[in-house]
Amino acid sequence: MTENWETGLAVVAHPDDLEYGSASAIARWTAQGKTLSYCLVTSGEAGIDGMPPERARAVREAEQRASAAIAGVGTVDFLGFPDGVLEYGLPLRRAIARQIRLRRPEIVITNNLRDTWNAEELGREHAPLNHSDHIATGRAILDGIRDAANRWVFTDLLDEGLEPWGGVRQVWVAHSPLAAHGVDVTETFPRGVASLRAHEAYIKGLGRPDFDPEEFLESLGRRAGTLFGCKIATPFEVIRFASDD
Repeated sequence: MTENWETGLAVVAHPDDLEYGSASAIARWTAQGKTLSYCLVTSGEAGIDGMPPERARAVREAEQRASAAIAGVGTVDFLGFPDGVLEYGLPLRRAIARQIRLRRPEIVITNNLRDTWNAEELGREHAPLNHSDHIATGRAILDGIRDAANRWVFTDLLDEGLEPWGGVRQVWVAHSPLAAHGVDVTETFPRGVASLRAHEAYIKGLGRPDFDPEEFLESLGRRAGTLFGCKIATPFEVIRFASDD
Protein backbone atom coordinates (compact mmCIF):
# COMPACT_ATOMS: atom_id res chain seq x y z
CA MET A 1 0.00 0.00 0.00
CA THR A 2 1.22 3.46 -0.87
CA GLU A 3 2.53 5.67 1.90
CA ASN A 4 3.34 8.73 -0.22
CA TRP A 5 0.48 10.78 1.18
CA GLU A 6 0.10 13.30 3.98
CA THR A 7 -3.58 13.62 4.99
CA GLY A 8 -6.13 10.92 5.77
CA LEU A 9 -9.68 10.70 7.10
CA ALA A 10 -11.12 7.64 8.82
CA VAL A 11 -14.92 7.37 8.57
CA VAL A 12 -16.81 4.57 10.32
CA ALA A 13 -20.26 3.94 11.74
CA HIS A 14 -19.48 3.36 15.43
CA PRO A 15 -16.96 4.08 18.17
CA ASP A 16 -14.66 1.00 18.38
CA ASP A 17 -14.99 0.13 14.65
CA LEU A 18 -11.50 1.43 13.92
CA GLU A 19 -9.98 -0.30 16.92
CA TYR A 20 -10.46 -3.83 15.57
CA GLY A 21 -7.26 -3.65 13.55
CA SER A 22 -7.16 -0.29 11.78
CA ALA A 23 -5.87 1.66 14.78
CA SER A 24 -2.54 -0.16 14.67
CA ALA A 25 -2.12 0.96 11.04
CA ILE A 26 -3.23 4.49 11.86
CA ALA A 27 -0.66 4.61 14.68
CA ARG A 28 2.00 3.63 12.11
CA TRP A 29 0.99 6.49 9.84
CA THR A 30 0.75 9.15 12.54
CA ALA A 31 4.22 8.08 13.69
CA GLN A 32 5.40 8.89 10.16
CA GLY A 33 4.08 12.42 10.60
CA LYS A 34 0.90 12.02 8.56
CA THR A 35 -2.22 13.91 9.67
CA LEU A 36 -5.32 11.81 10.25
CA SER A 37 -8.72 12.65 11.66
CA TYR A 38 -11.67 10.50 12.70
CA CYS A 39 -15.32 10.86 11.74
CA LEU A 40 -17.91 8.75 13.58
CA VAL A 41 -21.29 8.62 11.88
CA THR A 42 -23.04 7.59 15.11
CA SER A 43 -22.01 7.79 18.76
CA GLY A 44 -22.72 4.11 19.38
CA GLU A 45 -25.47 5.01 21.83
CA ALA A 46 -27.41 1.78 21.19
CA GLY A 47 -24.39 -0.44 21.75
CA ILE A 48 -24.51 -1.09 25.51
CA ASP A 49 -27.59 -3.04 26.60
CA GLY A 50 -27.36 -2.06 30.27
CA MET A 51 -26.82 1.66 29.68
CA PRO A 52 -29.46 4.18 28.48
CA PRO A 53 -28.61 5.70 25.09
CA GLU A 54 -28.01 9.25 26.29
CA ARG A 55 -25.58 8.06 28.94
CA ALA A 56 -23.95 5.64 26.50
CA ARG A 57 -23.52 8.45 23.96
CA ALA A 58 -21.39 10.52 26.35
CA VAL A 59 -19.39 7.53 27.55
CA ARG A 60 -18.64 6.17 24.10
CA GLU A 61 -17.68 9.55 22.66
CA ALA A 62 -15.23 10.06 25.54
CA GLU A 63 -13.80 6.57 25.05
CA GLN A 64 -13.38 7.15 21.32
CA ARG A 65 -11.51 10.40 21.86
CA ALA A 66 -9.19 8.69 24.33
CA SER A 67 -8.70 5.80 21.93
CA ALA A 68 -7.92 8.13 19.02
CA ALA A 69 -5.31 9.97 21.07
CA ILE A 70 -3.47 6.69 21.68
CA ALA A 71 -3.24 6.21 17.91
CA GLY A 72 -1.97 9.77 17.47
CA VAL A 73 -5.25 11.30 16.26
CA GLY A 74 -6.44 14.53 17.88
CA THR A 75 -9.45 15.44 15.73
CA VAL A 76 -12.60 13.36 16.26
CA ASP A 77 -15.96 14.41 14.80
CA PHE A 78 -19.34 12.84 15.57
CA LEU A 79 -22.09 13.29 12.98
CA GLY A 80 -24.96 12.37 15.32
CA PHE A 81 -26.84 9.89 13.14
CA PRO A 82 -28.90 7.27 15.07
CA ASP A 83 -27.03 4.12 16.03
CA GLY A 84 -28.34 0.81 14.74
CA VAL A 85 -30.84 2.22 12.24
CA LEU A 86 -28.61 4.06 9.76
CA GLU A 87 -30.13 4.51 6.32
CA TYR A 88 -28.21 5.11 3.15
CA GLY A 89 -29.49 8.30 1.53
CA LEU A 90 -28.90 11.95 0.79
CA PRO A 91 -28.55 13.16 4.41
CA LEU A 92 -25.76 10.67 5.06
CA ARG A 93 -24.09 11.36 1.72
CA ARG A 94 -24.19 15.11 2.37
CA ALA A 95 -22.73 14.76 5.87
CA ILE A 96 -19.84 12.67 4.58
CA ALA A 97 -19.27 14.95 1.59
CA ARG A 98 -19.08 17.84 4.05
CA GLN A 99 -16.41 16.03 6.07
CA ILE A 100 -14.43 15.31 2.91
CA ARG A 101 -14.48 18.99 1.94
CA LEU A 102 -13.66 20.05 5.50
CA ARG A 103 -10.71 17.68 6.07
CA ARG A 104 -9.52 17.41 2.42
CA PRO A 105 -7.94 13.94 2.69
CA GLU A 106 -5.91 12.07 0.13
CA ILE A 107 -6.77 8.71 1.70
CA VAL A 108 -10.09 7.67 3.29
CA ILE A 109 -10.09 4.71 5.67
CA THR A 110 -13.20 2.78 6.64
CA ASN A 111 -14.42 -0.56 7.93
CA ASN A 112 -15.69 -3.51 5.90
CA LEU A 113 -18.58 -2.35 3.69
CA ARG A 114 -19.30 -5.69 2.01
CA ASP A 115 -22.31 -7.87 2.83
CA THR A 116 -20.30 -10.43 4.79
CA TRP A 117 -17.10 -10.79 6.78
CA ASN A 118 -14.29 -12.99 5.55
CA ALA A 119 -14.43 -16.41 7.15
CA GLU A 120 -12.42 -18.89 5.09
CA GLU A 121 -12.61 -21.51 7.80
CA LEU A 122 -16.43 -21.47 7.65
CA GLY A 123 -16.82 -21.30 3.89
CA ARG A 124 -18.43 -18.55 1.85
CA GLU A 125 -22.02 -19.69 2.47
CA HIS A 126 -21.49 -19.55 6.24
CA ALA A 127 -19.60 -16.24 6.37
CA PRO A 128 -21.03 -13.93 9.08
CA LEU A 129 -23.27 -11.14 7.84
CA ASN A 130 -21.99 -7.59 8.18
CA HIS A 131 -23.84 -4.94 10.21
CA SER A 132 -26.24 -2.83 8.17
CA ASP A 133 -24.75 0.38 9.65
CA HIS A 134 -21.34 -0.56 8.22
CA ILE A 135 -22.81 -1.23 4.79
CA ALA A 136 -24.80 2.02 4.70
CA THR A 137 -21.78 4.01 5.85
CA GLY A 138 -19.51 2.42 3.25
CA ARG A 139 -21.88 3.10 0.38
CA ALA A 140 -22.31 6.70 1.49
CA ILE A 141 -18.54 7.16 1.71
CA LEU A 142 -18.01 6.08 -1.90
CA ASP A 143 -20.78 8.35 -3.14
CA GLY A 144 -19.88 11.16 -0.73
CA ILE A 145 -16.35 11.29 -2.14
CA ARG A 146 -17.76 11.91 -5.61
CA ASP A 147 -20.27 14.40 -4.20
CA ALA A 148 -17.48 16.30 -2.44
CA ALA A 149 -15.73 16.82 -5.76
CA ASN A 150 -18.82 18.09 -7.61
CA ARG A 151 -19.56 21.79 -7.20
CA TRP A 152 -23.17 21.31 -8.25
CA VAL A 153 -24.05 18.60 -5.71
CA PHE A 154 -25.01 19.84 -2.23
CA THR A 155 -24.48 23.44 -3.29
CA ASP A 156 -25.39 24.63 0.21
CA LEU A 157 -21.93 23.49 1.30
CA LEU A 158 -20.53 26.35 -0.76
CA ASP A 159 -22.43 28.75 1.49
CA GLU A 160 -20.34 27.38 4.38
CA GLY A 161 -17.19 28.18 2.47
CA LEU A 162 -16.50 24.51 1.74
CA GLU A 163 -15.10 24.40 -1.77
CA PRO A 164 -15.15 21.10 -3.73
CA TRP A 165 -12.42 18.59 -2.97
CA GLY A 166 -11.50 16.01 -5.58
CA GLY A 167 -8.22 14.97 -4.05
CA VAL A 168 -9.23 11.61 -2.56
CA ARG A 169 -6.97 9.09 -4.24
CA GLN A 170 -7.99 5.85 -2.56
CA VAL A 171 -10.40 4.34 -0.04
CA TRP A 172 -8.91 1.68 2.21
CA VAL A 173 -11.47 -0.84 3.52
CA ALA A 174 -10.19 -2.71 6.56
CA HIS A 175 -10.92 -6.43 6.91
CA SER A 176 -12.91 -6.58 3.70
CA PRO A 177 -13.43 -10.09 2.28
CA LEU A 178 -11.93 -8.59 -0.90
CA ALA A 179 -8.75 -7.40 0.86
CA ALA A 180 -5.69 -7.90 -1.33
CA HIS A 181 -3.31 -5.42 0.35
CA GLY A 182 -1.84 -5.23 3.81
CA VAL A 183 0.08 -3.00 6.20
CA ASP A 184 2.81 -4.26 8.52
CA VAL A 185 1.71 -3.14 12.00
CA THR A 186 4.12 -5.24 14.03
CA GLU A 187 5.80 -2.23 15.66
CA THR A 188 2.61 -0.29 16.42
CA PHE A 189 0.50 -3.30 17.46
CA PRO A 190 0.76 -2.45 21.21
CA ARG A 191 -0.77 0.98 20.52
CA GLY A 192 -3.56 -0.70 18.60
CA VAL A 193 -4.28 -2.96 21.57
CA ALA A 194 -4.24 0.01 23.94
CA SER A 195 -6.65 1.90 21.70
CA LEU A 196 -9.13 -0.99 21.86
CA ARG A 197 -8.74 -1.31 25.63
CA ALA A 198 -9.73 2.37 25.89
CA HIS A 199 -13.30 1.30 25.02
CA GLU A 200 -13.62 -0.06 28.54
CA ALA A 201 -17.36 0.48 29.09
CA TYR A 202 -18.24 -0.96 25.70
CA ILE A 203 -16.08 -4.07 26.19
CA LYS A 204 -17.59 -4.59 29.64
CA GLY A 205 -21.06 -4.18 28.12
CA LEU A 206 -20.41 -7.05 25.70
CA GLY A 207 -20.93 -9.43 28.61
CA ARG A 208 -17.93 -11.54 27.60
CA PRO A 209 -15.61 -11.67 30.62
CA ASP A 210 -13.19 -13.89 28.70
CA PHE A 211 -12.68 -11.32 25.90
CA ASP A 212 -9.03 -10.29 25.70
CA PRO A 213 -8.34 -7.40 23.29
CA GLU A 214 -4.71 -8.37 22.78
CA GLU A 215 -5.48 -12.02 22.10
CA PHE A 216 -8.30 -11.12 19.71
CA LEU A 217 -6.29 -8.57 17.74
CA GLU A 218 -3.24 -10.83 17.63
CA SER A 219 -5.26 -13.68 16.14
CA LEU A 220 -6.49 -11.38 13.37
CA GLY A 221 -3.12 -9.74 12.84
CA ARG A 222 -1.07 -12.93 12.72
CA ARG A 223 -3.39 -14.47 10.15
CA ALA A 224 -3.01 -11.42 7.93
CA GLY A 225 0.72 -11.24 8.63
CA THR A 226 1.16 -14.78 7.32
CA LEU A 227 -0.41 -13.73 4.03
CA PHE A 228 1.65 -10.54 3.69
CA GLY A 229 5.00 -11.86 4.90
CA CYS A 230 5.33 -10.13 8.27
CA LYS A 231 4.53 -10.85 11.90
CA ILE A 232 1.32 -8.81 12.30
CA ALA A 233 -0.62 -7.03 9.54
CA THR A 234 -3.92 -5.30 8.88
CA PRO A 235 -5.61 -6.30 5.59
CA PHE A 236 -7.29 -3.72 3.36
CA GLU A 237 -9.30 -3.65 0.16
CA VAL A 238 -8.09 -0.71 -1.95
CA ILE A 239 -10.63 1.25 -4.02
CA ARG A 240 -9.07 3.79 -6.38
CA PHE A 241 -10.54 7.04 -7.64
CA ALA A 242 -9.79 9.08 -10.74
CA SER A 243 -7.47 11.37 -8.80
CA ASP A 244 -5.14 8.38 -8.32
CA ASP A 245 -4.47 8.06 -12.05
